[in-house]
Amino acid sequence: MSLYPEEYYLFFIKFNEGDYYTCHDLLEEMWMVDKSNLFLKGLLQFTVALYHYSYGNVKGARIMMKAAVFYLNAYRPKNWGIDIEELLVYIQECLTLFPDEVDKVPFDEVDWLPTLPMIFLFLEE
Repeated sequence: MSLYPEEYYLFFIKFNEGDYYTCHDLLEEMWMVDKSNLFLKGLLQFTVALYHYSYGNVKGARIMMKAAVFYLNAYRPKNWGIDIEELLVYIQECLTLFPDEVDKVPFDEVDWLPTLPMIFLFLEE
């Protein structure tokens, strides 16, 4: 018997493949069933931030990352098998890399943005 919804396990696979759009769909599906689960809301906003950044929406990424911090802080140090402390360090690192003076860049210029560090999420039991 699974400890988590099937979508949660798929989320890890898709996240580590860099498919943040699908991550959004998977997390949203779970969150729509239980909107009181603010942990899922925080993860959802985190993945949306990465997706926004990938196509040049720096302002949207910045807003979503800050919202993710707001929600995920309450779940320190670990929750649902994720090291929240590590995730929050990663988010803060990303926020420092987002150019302050830029809100959006055209998609064909997205390579101009600083590359975010790699992160892989693992389900720790």
